[in-house]
Amino acid sequence: MIEPASQITCIDCGGRCFLLTPPREDGIWLEGDMVAYRCEDCLDRWDLVLEDDDDAARGDQPHT
Repeated sequence: MIEPASQITCIDCGGRCFLLTPPREDGIWLEGDMVAYRCEDCLDRWDLVLEDDDDAARGDQPHT
């Protein structure tokens, strides 16, 4: 199940960024959904695409 973090670290200043995007009405997040964060220190906005961590991890594994 995919769920965005409620807080991430700002790449620019190291401050805390908080999730701005609410979930869908059904509460389900899907791979490919866009989510936005805002930094409380520098006020930068970060738009990220949700990815399934399991799929990303499989890409790091050598194929046999």
